[in-house]
Amino acid sequence: MNETGDKKLFWACWIALIATAFGFVVRANIMDTWKDDFGLSETQKGQLFGVGLWPFAISIVLFSLIIDRIGYGKAMLFAFVCHVASMAITIYASTLLAKPGASAEEVAAGQKSGYWMLYLGNFIVALGNGTVEAVINPVVATMFARDKTKWLNMLHAGWPGGLVLGGILAISMGDLHWTYKIGLLAIPTAIYGILMLTCTFPVSERVAAGVSYRQMLREVGFLGALVVTALVVSEVFNVIQQMEIYFVDKPGVEAGDRWDSIVKTLSLPVIGEFAVTKFMAVKWGLILGVSLLFGLYTLSLGRIMFFLLLLIMCPLAITELGTDSWIGGLMEPEMVKLGLKGGYVLIYTSAIMLVLRFCAGPIVHKLSPLGLLAISAAIAAVGLVSLSMLTGVAILAAATFYAFGKTFFWPTMLGVVSEQFPKGGALTLNICGGVGMLAVGILGTPLLGNIQDKEIDASLKKNNPAIHASVMKAPKASLFGEYQPVDEDKVKVLPKEEQKIISETGDTAKKSALKTVALFPCIMLVSYLLLLLYFKARGGYKAQEIGAGSAGH
Repeated sequence: MNETGDKKLFWACWIALIATAFGFVVRANIMDTWKDDFGLSETQKGQLFGVGLWPFAISIVLFSLIIDRIGYGKAMLFAFVCHVASMAITIYASTLLAKPGASAEEVAAGQKSGYWMLYLGNFIVALGNGTVEAVINPVVATMFARDKTKWLNMLHAGWPGGLVLGGILAISMGDLHWTYKIGLLAIPTAIYGILMLTCTFPVSERVAAGVSYRQMLREVGFLGALVVTALVVSEVFNVIQQMEIYFVDKPGVEAGDRWDSIVKTLSLPVIGEFAVTKFMAVKWGLILGVSLLFGLYTLSLGRIMFFLLLLIMCPLAITELGTDSWIGGLMEPEMVKLGLKGGYVLIYTSAIMLVLRFCAGPIVHKLSPLGLLAISAAIAAVGLVSLSMLTGVAILAAATFYAFGKTFFWPTMLGVVSEQFPKGGALTLNICGGVGMLAVGILGTPLLGNIQDKEIDASLKKNNPAIHASVMKAPKASLFGEYQPVDEDKVKVLPKEEQKIISETGDTAKKSALKTVALFPCIMLVSYLLLLLYFKARGGYKAQEIGAGSAGH
């Protein structure tokens, strides 16, 4: 490809990434409105954030397996259809809500149906987002094979760019109904759709170098397949649990106890001290079965270093995207004191990321990718702890620290994987991103919501038992155990003084969630320091060459 063709395709990929960011920031902007309209708990909000992320891994992994055969253009068409369909389905959810004057039963039924329609819409947009990244990451890594980390950082400047532009547009729409804000996604979707039609895609670096399909799979092997399969299957079974497909109604059994009842009903004979349920047996049977089949087909355990990088990608993604999903709501109490909306914290930190990612080249060359990641992890940890403790204008200083810390995480990790495992082609590169999204969707965003629900529950029970008894809903099941959320409808009829107590309790819970997340970059810091020592013992960090036939310029 010539230089003009390369740059045109690069910018088409950049705008496609902006489209994925629009969906993310608009969802973050309207989540509290959804909470009021659909009667959501904090954990349910986390689940909606999560389903807007984890299905990303399904499409990014599946398309990575076949993308060299079906072509990048067909994959992008699928992404375009997903983005359009998700807008239609999400907007349709608003029509399922009960009309004014409806009975309590009709209101509850409308909210429940609407919730699952929102869930479906967010699921589909995540599939589209994953397909976009399944295309753009290997395309850019192929076009700029000799400077991958730099160009992947520049590519992923499209993410914060979309967060800034989409966030400003969503906030500027003020009190307009949230369905209009969902429609914002149509703007970048239409642009990248038109641009992609006029672009010619390159042959992937792996194919150009003559690396076989099975050799690509061998880079992942049993261990890589185990990580991906465990996360995907776990979330599918978690969704089944949420939908209560296996729940039964029994007299005297509360909704929150149903799952325990089913577990006991389906228990197999005790093995040692543990009772293994059929449900869990099927789950782990699928995980191990699929992973073993992949390992037997490839006759490979997989690259140990790749396996370790996948594990590190989990706390990395939770630190960046998990926090960003919640940051507007978490910072709302402090930002209101400054006369600003909480969403401006995400816009501010994203603007910093946008600028810094375009300046990544010299920084990476000076520090090395792993050195940059280690420093970033330390800065992010300081930023998150500061956000959880500071008040007033000092919050902006803490947000600046957090922004500097998270800026280089995602693209630099992709750069490391692409540089160390070029024979893995699109698969290793995109599995890394897929595992990150799975970790955020399955663990990160639900965890942040669950921390808040449990903190509010425990605080009210200890300090205001009368209020606790009057406003808490029945227990609900979640991946992190049973929790008891606040019933917002009951809060609305309380005296102002008691509403204030609940609000202040919620504000404290938000800060507690941020402090908990700060543990993840600490884990990352230790991991990167160990990797630096490992590479130092081997003569220093160096990008691996795929062979004489590699593409790039």
